[in-house]
Amino acid sequence: MRAATVPMQRPRDARLLTVDRYGHIDERPRTAFADLLQPGDCVIANDAATLPASLHGIHERTGNAIEVRLAGRTSLASDAMNRFSAVVFGAGDFHTRTEERTAPPELQHGDRLIFGASGATIMRLLDHPRFVELRFDGDAAQVWRMLASHGKPVQYAHLANPLALWDVWTPIAAQPVAFEPPSAGFVLDWSTLDALHARGVPFATLTHAAGLSSTGDAILDQRLPLDEPYRIPVATAALVETTRARGGRVVAIGTTVVRALEHAAAIDGVVHPGDGVATQRIGPQTQLRAVDVIVSGTHEPDSSHYALLRAFADAPTLARVTATLEAHRYRTHEFGDSMWFERRADAVREEHASSERLRSCTAVYCA
Repeated sequence: MRAATVPMQRPRDARLLTVDRYGHIDERPRTAFADLLQPGDCVIANDAATLPASLHGIHERTGNAIEVRLAGRTSLASDAMNRFSAVVFGAGDFHTRTEERTAPPELQHGDRLIFGASGATIMRLLDHPRFVELRFDGDAAQVWRMLASHGKPVQYAHLANPLALWDVWTPIAAQPVAFEPPSAGFVLDWSTLDALHARGVPFATLTHAAGLSSTGDAILDQRLPLDEPYRIPVATAALVETTRARGGRVVAIGTTVVRALEHAAAIDGVVHPGDGVATQRIGPQTQLRAVDVIVSGTHEPDSSHYALLRAFADAPTLARVTATLEAHRYRTHEFGDSMWFERRADAVREEHASSERLRSCTAVYCA
């Protein structure tokens, strides 16, 4: 694979690698995405807009330059803007590979970080010297103004030029709550949504605060993905359940949609609407209960996004996928090419058997 170095969301030559439920691999233009859908399916996407979550400032106690990358929050409420978890770097910017960034000065409880005329206080260290909980000064309106004035999109060294905020907003972006773009949504545009409508495939959204894809620290990266809040509208939850009841496929645009839907369905297999926080890790041991297909970007084998794909395909299939991506030089990272993974056939059979067992147990209990 090769890094996508230009922030173009929908290049004309974008490709889509498809993996069906039996592990068969095919390649097609990404514009053919809608052709893979059938009447009875539904498509669910993350409508989170991306925050300017990278802040350059000063560590007041030492006077040293720092960069703060916001990484998490406990709620999607628009007025819950004072507390964030964050990863702190020393001086420098995205031109240096994240893994090679200098460490910040020693961080302590109570330290002040200054961003222009505003700032934040370190409330605690989160079991890592660069991972902290911050409380920002002022009310939510003041924090929004500070982000607008001093924040930039989180960015990595494979992109040579600074990102503009509109580079990282998908066409359906709504509430700004994501820390990095839910970039699987770059596959969508309005003509694609028209094509879904023409095929009788309903489309709905949820909101999930997509987190950082890398911290630059191997130990801290093992925690990814962090806990991420989400909100599932009543209409979206109802569409998922209607689709499942009629035997259609629930197609998730991105890993964040998978995390949200599967977390919401964890208790009884039913996607419940409302707010929640996705705390689970999805991987080879996960029995998917809500999602049948994931549309995702291409990912390196050591990433948390790649690990999530193990819930859809076994290790030998993923090895063949990686070999195909490498051999055909697919583009990776957020502006790269895309993949379509159907849940493997044996996993579908097991999920149906589990659902039948649950229904039988419920029937006996109710009787």
